[in-house]
Amino acid sequence: MIKITRYLSVQRLLLAGTAILFSIPVFSQGIVAPAAPGFDVENLAIPHGKIDTISYYSKTVGHNRKAITYTPPGYSKKIKYPVLYLLHGIGGDEREWLNGGKPQVILDNLYAAGKLAPMIVVMPNGRAMKDDRPIGNIMSRDKVAAFSTFEQDLLNDLIPFVEKKFSVHQDRDQRAIAGLSMGGGQSLNFGLGNLDKFAWVGGFSSAPNTKTPQELVPDPEKAIRMLKVLFISCGASDNLIVNSKRTHDYLKKNKVPHIYFIEPGVHDFKVWKNGLYMFSQLLFKPVDTASFSKYPVSGVPASTNIGSNQYPQILSDHRVVFKVQAHEATKVQVDLGKKYDMIKDESGSWRATTDSVGEGFHYYSLIIDGVAVADPSSKTYYGMGRMASGIEIPFAAGTYYALKDVPHGEIRIKKYFSKITNSWRQLNVYTPPGYDAQINEKYPVLYILHGGGEDETGWASQGKADLILDNLIAVQKAKPMIIVMPDANIGGPAFGEWGLKAFESELKDVVIPLIENSYRTKNDAANRALAGLSMGGMHTLYTGLKNTDMFAYLGVFSSGWVVPRQNTIADEQYAFMKLNKDKINNNLKQFWIAMGGKADIAYNNCQLMLDRLREVKVNYAYQEYPGGHSWPVWRNNLYKFASLLFM
Repeated sequence: MIKITRYLSVQRLLLAGTAILFSIPVFSQGIVAPAAPGFDVENLAIPHGKIDTISYYSKTVGHNRKAITYTPPGYSKKIKYPVLYLLHGIGGDEREWLNGGKPQVILDNLYAAGKLAPMIVVMPNGRAMKDDRPIGNIMSRDKVAAFSTFEQDLLNDLIPFVEKKFSVHQDRDQRAIAGLSMGGGQSLNFGLGNLDKFAWVGGFSSAPNTKTPQELVPDPEKAIRMLKVLFISCGASDNLIVNSKRTHDYLKKNKVPHIYFIEPGVHDFKVWKNGLYMFSQLLFKPVDTASFSKYPVSGVPASTNIGSNQYPQILSDHRVVFKVQAHEATKVQVDLGKKYDMIKDESGSWRATTDSVGEGFHYYSLIIDGVAVADPSSKTYYGMGRMASGIEIPFAAGTYYALKDVPHGEIRIKKYFSKITNSWRQLNVYTPPGYDAQINEKYPVLYILHGGGEDETGWASQGKADLILDNLIAVQKAKPMIIVMPDANIGGPAFGEWGLKAFESELKDVVIPLIENSYRTKNDAANRALAGLSMGGMHTLYTGLKNTDMFAYLGVFSSGWVVPRQNTIADEQYAFMKLNKDKINNNLKQFWIAMGGKADIAYNNCQLMLDRLREVKVNYAYQEYPGGHSWPVWRNNLYKFASLLFM
């Protein structure tokens, strides 16, 4: 039985007007523009739709449930209509859209402007349980679980009820689903999970209940074939944007047509009303998927920002917008490898927009009246010989270092007294998932070294070594291993032989014994590896090649002896290798060298080194990964190298 609770004015609706309204031809359209002011203001001079409350029995819940319906101006049982199911958030119910979003006003205005295909909108309660009120602890386990249960209520109870009580089409091409926040997650989960039921899917600021992209779209080809429109929107300053962004990245990688619209805003109805305004105009019409990629993406706060700071912001083309408050300054620049002058605005804030920046992690500094300082809005990292700001540019192919729902290891800090430096020092240690539980298990060890101007935190923070190994181990592409990240800054000139010898002693006489006495390790060469980037690569060459009875695996990333500065050291190394080539080749299971392409500052030195290695007949493997002398390259190097170890 349909219970009517409210009517919107329809007195002025004339049959002739109705005929004109619904005879507007529907054409394929280009980009739908965001809403202009007034889009959600009621206009008494136009025809209005009708808001009702329906009650239906849910076999899923075992109880009567309610939903709100909107029927368009001039609704007639002689006409069959498509249906949009519009879902609320975790703190709402079937009336949330009505109370906060004015959907009837938005849709009425769009009908009057001839921008909407006539449709029925159903706003259900997405919390499928007997007491479905948003009271008490809305985050309790049973209430959160009820949002998942709603999938069965929707498919098996509500949709059949609507199709019996209203004059509606009953095929997937005439059925859409969309929602805000928790309802956005439901819409993506249920819509993409039931492509035989829905051809039009929209998620506005989708919440963490959103399934992983791989679960949402396990078969991209099927999604490409069956979806009419997939619309994903979010506010640029919404802390939940990660759910939308990861879905977008996966869809883009797999070439699934979709609209990704990011606008200035947070997690509120301003964004959600605009989502409904735009999405509804796309529904039940011919669409041009070629226009999908042209929707604007507002600047998104970098993931490396501290707290709720809005800047730096990353634009869709990977340009970066910086903003800083420095009212007394006379000149401000941002140094991101290239220096950009910042412009002072009327409020006293300084702004600059960079060129497109490469994907991955980059150091940067603000230069205020000639003094390089860290940006107070960003996280800081020890790099360039001091604490510097860092920014992470999203990388669609960087899933191998993404935080995923897999078992995780731990980064531990180990303090120790060094007899080499006669001082207290510390190193970072990664222990693999299950280390504390598998008390009888012993593990191989990778000792990995940072570059010049960095320290033991480099691989743990900038390098994301823990996430790389977690993900590799989860899919059985790497053996569970311990990773030791020491501080290679031992004193003295970084590239002089004294420093190289001192660190060799530190590693052999202090660090390795410390690790093997403190952790459950396999203590033979076959279960030890040594690797490093840049300066750490030089340490690997110097220490590793002379000690192949200790290390069966060596990894050299973006490195090579510096010519002519290290010619004497290099010549002694090559002489040693020539005399001991058979031992080196027999002992090493991997001598793996990688470079960041010709843009890598170590490229020429590395090529000279490779020539000499061939001369002295020492075997090696070599690969290049484009990106220059940077952390995106070294993360990939670790990803590739770790998969070769201890097999």
